[in-house]
Amino acid sequence: MGRHFKAKIISNLHLNSRNSLLTIRPLEPVDDPKPGQFYLLEVINTYDPLLKRPFSFFRKTSEGILFLYTVRGKGTSIMRELAQGDVISILGPLGSGYPVPRRGELPLLVAGGIGIASIFSFAESLGTKARVFYGTRDKNELIMLDELNMLTDKLIISTEDGSMGAEGMIVDVLEDFLTGSSGIKDYVLYACGPKPMLEAIARITGERGLRCYVSMEENMACGVGACQGCAIKVRSKEKRAKSREERAKSAEFELIYKMVCKDGPVFPIEKIVW
Repeated sequence: MGRHFKAKIISNLHLNSRNSLLTIRPLEPVDDPKPGQFYLLEVINTYDPLLKRPFSFFRKTSEGILFLYTVRGKGTSIMRELAQGDVISILGPLGSGYPVPRRGELPLLVAGGIGIASIFSFAESLGTKARVFYGTRDKNELIMLDELNMLTDKLIISTEDGSMGAEGMIVDVLEDFLTGSSGIKDYVLYACGPKPMLEAIARITGERGLRCYVSMEENMACGVGACQGCAIKVRSKEKRAKSREERAKSAEFELIYKMVCKDGPVFPIEKIVW
């Protein structure tokens, strides 16, 4: 089955002043998405804006495929005006998904802001095994709380202004949790959110030797790695030491570029060069 397809808009529910939930139904057989994958959506049948926009797969129901999005610019503003019955062009599912936890591992899922759009489907796929950490700037940005509470072992919320849940950044809440659970070593983390949040999680997991996977966000155009517009720098295999002095140094890695759309968007966190 091809990855290019047409889809009908089933609904475009405005959750609040900035966030909406779009439901589409493919007009032909398509591959089922995996948690962590994404799609490129056409927001209008004209050349302005020209490029499709990338959106994380949020959920799949009997109604169709759902996307949670935030109005950030011209493309998403136009997308918010899509109406029931409209037909748009879509490319997907694209990219890699979240790897499942190993036997005995306890999954901790961390979402910052609209990063919950990527984390949600993975939480749903894990049943009630996962603990979800979800942080936003204020309570008005928190979305789908009732559904998340039904999906997870425990939902831990923070807001920067303290209007709901713990006051402060979700990474600080996560770090406090891990510090209080120092005797437990079988956590595996998954995260999606702003780059500063992911970089902080890289430090936290690195200090504790915890496995972690992150979903990266970059500007995308083609979705298949051809345009190389979403390149990020990652660590590849360890360099081969050529001398005694080099072998005495700490491990050095070859630095290469990977495409978020093709090689990601999910990467092991220790591979990313921040």
